[in-house]
Amino acid sequence: MKKAAVAWVSVGDGPATALWCVPLEGALFVVSGPGEQSAPGLAEATGARVTLRGDHGGRIVTWPARVTRVTPGTPAWETSAPLVAAKRLNASGPTADLVARWAADGCALTRLVPDGTPAAGAELPDGSLAEVPRDAPVVRTTRKPFRLHRVRRR
Repeated sequence: MKKAAVAWVSVGDGPATALWCVPLEGALFVVSGPGEQSAPGLAEATGARVTLRGDHGGRIVTWPARVTRVTPGTPAWETSAPLVAAKRLNASGPTADLVARWAADGCALTRLVPDGTPAAGAELPDGSLAEVPRDAPVVRTTRKPFRLHRVRRR
């Protein structure tokens, strides 16, 4: 968990969503809301299911998590939010400005703490759980490559 940068988080019976996260103090911290990533239902949830994957995309562990929202102005916010903001990639401006924007815009800083035993190897499915891609009207036929001159075959 301490090397995680992305976690798949599902709330209730909803689908798992890939979320940027920061491992800190034995928990994963996730920021969502206006101007940040979308995490449907996570800010209001009390529990979630977290799946972490390895460097090559294979599932390492799935565990139940207790979800708590860190509110601005609390001691937990004052210690955690700057550390999470420092790890935020492509953040515009200094860390203090980012933390102030999160508080002003109503962004949710949630803390995911392991709550129970991780799924054992026998409980994990053998398949990849990959879904068939959905049909889309944007599919185009591939044209033949352009040739500037005639190619002779000998």
